Amino acid sequence: MQNSKQIFYAFIDSKNLNLSIRQDIYDKKTGNLIYTGWKLDFQKFHVYLKDKYHITKTFLFIGKKKGNEKLYAYLKNAGYQIIFKPTLDFKNEQNEINTKGK
Repeated sequence: MQNSKQIFYAFIDSKNLNLSIRQDIYDKKTGNLIYTGWKLDFQKFHVYLKDKYHITKTFLFIGKKKGNEKLYAYLKNAGYQIIFKPTLDFKNEQNEINTKGK
């Protein structure tokens, strides 16, 4: 029997990941805070995925936006395979420019 190494990939949508962990959650009935959002350390998260789930490659889907080059370099150095998603700029009610992934 041949000894084969299993290959595991992780596919992560960075926007959904960030929005889900950073958001505070309140009890709908009482309004009390039940969960405090936090900021993810992407480097530690990558190590965690490798150690816990033996991930071979981690693909991170992220919107490409001018000015974020240092972030993209950091993520690549942390071990992520970056997959850029197109983005769309739009103005909100306060006439501020926001960026949304397509």
